[in-house]
Amino acid sequence: MPNKILFCATVDYHFKAFHLPYMKWLQKQGWEVHVAAAGNIDLSYTDKKYNIAIQRSPFHSANIKAYKQLKDIIHQNNYSIIHCHTPFGGVLTRMAAKETRKKGTKVIYTAHGFHFCKGAPIQNWLFYYPIERMLSRYTDTLILINQEDYHLARTHKFKAGSIEHVHGVGVDTEKYKPVHENKKRELRKSFGYNADDLLLFYAAEFNKNKNQQLLLHAMALLKDKVPNAKLLLAGEGPLLKSCQQLAHQLGVSGVVNFLGFRKDINQILPMCDIGVASSLREGLPVNIMEAMACGLPVIAVDNRGHRELIENGKHGWIISHPNAVKFANKLIQVSNITEPGLTFGKRAREKIESVYTINKILIEKRKIYEKHMEGWGEVHWAVH
Repeated sequence: MPNKILFCATVDYHFKAFHLPYMKWLQKQGWEVHVAAAGNIDLSYTDKKYNIAIQRSPFHSANIKAYKQLKDIIHQNNYSIIHCHTPFGGVLTRMAAKETRKKGTKVIYTAHGFHFCKGAPIQNWLFYYPIERMLSRYTDTLILINQEDYHLARTHKFKAGSIEHVHGVGVDTEKYKPVHENKKRELRKSFGYNADDLLLFYAAEFNKNKNQQLLLHAMALLKDKVPNAKLLLAGEGPLLKSCQQLAHQLGVSGVVNFLGFRKDINQILPMCDIGVASSLREGLPVNIMEAMACGLPVIAVDNRGHRELIENGKHGWIISHPNAVKFANKLIQVSNITEPGLTFGKRAREKIESVYTINKILIEKRKIYEKHMEGWGEVHWAVH
């Protein structure tokens, strides 16, 4: 029988968005891939999928049922490796896997950005820090995706078997790449934009952390000074309607386009001029890596994930202690630079190619998997 690996997260879309290349690779090694998460997406490279009742809120009563479901799934399947993701997915899975670890199952947890970090609210440290530190003792490998979290886990002596740094989940640089100027004009025309529009792009869920309101207020200050600027916001979420209402109140509905959920971001990004990012907290944001891979310089709020990707004045600009005035002023400044993509965007693309491609991340991850696959059969390390 093939060896089995279980992937767990809060929602199944997490795997569709970030992990399919690695699940595909594991199947090619002859491993059976199972997924446990909330949702009904038909995932590729998945041999068995469990829809469990896990919720993002740690106080939701449905998580009691989710914990019991996970314990049953783990007990029934005799997994060799369990790899969990997302904050509360990581909590429930490691609690549910405590007994099976005693029988040899290896548990990996990827923290996609600790909720406690430099500048985080004190309540995050009081709640999330002791939980993560306690659960690290039930973790064979703790994977961090930025240097700040990696340094924190090591200096605070988290008790995981090993603590590793991996450069995120990777970007497909063949799918996300710059286009020639003629193609850029064609794309703009097909989407209804003018050749001389200054297109700003941000793809993110509409929630409190992603902070799209900052961009809307900046556009209100920008619209008269840079009249060809347009803000493209892709995504859905609980704050979408309130952001649409705010755009109307600020009088920027004509220069802000709410694109909704998109499957064609790899077509939209290359026609844009600047990536923008307003989130308060990030681990290592894929949306920014995709923009950089498409040759866009990025203007971003200062946080650990943005700092890890963007060297201020080289790949884009980091705004410390941000507010709408600062953001708008930086956009005005950048709008006066002739084709910022030729210099800043080119260097942004080069940075992604040097470190953050899917193949490079797979090489980093394979070393971790290899350690836990020893004794489970032959492993083939070809990268496809």
